[in-house]
Amino acid sequence: MPQTLLHATQISHHFDLELYRNVELKLESSRSAAILGRSGSGKSTLLHHFSTFLKPSQGRVILLDREIYTLKDAQIEKLRRYELGIIFQFHYLFKGMSAMENIEVATMLAGEEIDEALLEKLEISEVMGQKISELSGGQQQRVSIARVLSKKPKVIFADEPTGNLDKETANLVMDVLLDYIHINEAGLLLVTHDEEMAKRCDESYRLEEQRLERIV
Repeated sequence: MPQTLLHATQISHHFDLELYRNVELKLESSRSAAILGRSGSGKSTLLHHFSTFLKPSQGRVILLDREIYTLKDAQIEKLRRYELGIIFQFHYLFKGMSAMENIEVATMLAGEEIDEALLEKLEISEVMGQKISELSGGQQQRVSIARVLSKKPKVIFADEPTGNLDKETANLVMDVLLDYIHINEAGLLLVTHDEEMAKRCDESYRLEEQRLERIV
């Protein structure tokens, strides 16, 4: 039976102006959802609410049965380390380390082991001994994704993970992410400009005019 991994209700947020109001979203295990929207619509900010990094002006976010903005900092840090995977458009890898060392840091902190099959799926096995600075942008992004998935997260939050990739590599990355959530009964919430990538998810939403609406 599917488990509700994320349930956000009545989410509203503003800086100088209101970004959005009354946002509702639910994500279940083994399911994927994409949020589309123009630049500046607030997609990334919304993802930050769901992933523990920014408390909304109003509303509740229940993540893995915890109301996250009532938790103490140590509890949130533990949640991020062991149960959440955050994939950014810019990978934030350690430049002075090899690709393998970057992944080893994440697995060590999470108490997991490196998944060699995952490296094969992402087509990066042959570059594991190279320094990050020696890799192409696409290879660096795939190392970043391997680092996240090697933690065995229960929920993956991905902010434009294929934005800097060519179409073939973008589809390869989506194959790996979607396979991962089905095998591990995890969830994927994706923010993207790419309509094709969004269509590969189980559900799609569009953020516009301060509302999040499901695309039928």
